[in-house]
Amino acid sequence: MKLRQVVARNLRILRKQKGLTQEALADQAQINRNYVGQIEREEKSPTIDMIEKLAIALGVDAVAFLTRPQRRRG
Repeated sequence: MKLRQVVARNLRILRKQKGLTQEALADQAQINRNYVGQIEREEKSPTIDMIEKLAIALGVDAVAFLTRPQRRRG
C-alpha cells in the first residue's frame, strides 16, 4: 500500500471514529472541506503542516496518519 493510500485510509477511519463529517473536521482544523475530501480520495497529498492540523483537530498523534495496517497472519 502506497503512503498516500495509508494517509487517506487513516484519515477516513480517524474522522469516522470521532463521528465527524468532512466539513466538521475541516472547520475544526481551519482548512477547506474540499481539501479533506481530496486527501481521502487520494487526489492530494497533505503537507506535514496539514497532517499536524488534522492530528490536532482529531486529538491524535500525527504518526497515526502514517501507520500502515497490520497484515493478518493466517
